[in-house]
Amino acid sequence: MVVEDVAVDLGGRPVLESVNLTARRGELLALIGPNGAGKTTLLRTVLGLLRPRAGRVLVEGVPARPGRASIGYVPQRHEFAWDFPVSVAGVVMTGLTGRLGLLRRPGAAQWEAVAEALDRVRMRELAERPVGQLSGGQRQRVLVARALVLRPSVLLLDEPFTGLDLPTQELLSVLFTDLAREGRAVVMTTHDLLGAIDGSDRIALLNRTVVAAGAPKDLAAEPELWSTTFGVGEDSALIRMLKAVA
Repeated sequence: MVVEDVAVDLGGRPVLESVNLTARRGELLALIGPNGAGKTTLLRTVLGLLRPRAGRVLVEGVPARPGRASIGYVPQRHEFAWDFPVSVAGVVMTGLTGRLGLLRRPGAAQWEAVAEALDRVRMRELAERPVGQLSGGQRQRVLVARALVLRPSVLLLDEPFTGLDLPTQELLSVLFTDLAREGRAVVMTTHDLLGAIDGSDRIALLNRTVVAAGAPKDLAAEPELWSTTFGVGEDSALIRMLKAVA
């Protein structure tokens, strides 16, 4: 996945400017920045849901288009209507709607893909359970399975750990690392800075543009880059934390 000189406006207001970023197959890239930095906007632009004012996004060398590129997307949990009367397997199947269309019925191959995706998140035994009966951690795993049912080459994760207990965070962290090692490009927005430094292959600091990108330990050793990204002083808790782990 390659983002080249991308600029995006929302409501006539510039949100992203001159963003350049590459996510390589086989790596987990953590996208870090303050609230309002444009992280979710960037993910939606990669998906092709937002049209950039300038620049372009390439996925496997081809411009991103909604439903056409091999991209799996896990939104924040509050964006999904959990009171809708549908089973776990039914939610995961919706990940294939873009390929099937609204009128074509899923066949054996599609249901096999659903079962495979549920296996990856350890939810197959709950396939027939209504999603309204799931816990927060189970709901997050269902959204991950819905993204994986596409067997994507690029996986985009928007704050996947928010509000989860530690066992679920650990389960998903291991899964995301495994998915990257299998040859996918995994891009994750997160506010878990220590987790990103410890568990990602690369970090990109974003605040309307990419302030810096590199290996976690290298960026942790340059607190001034984090000060610029988050707009905090050198005596802030964030900078003290970075100095402690560098």
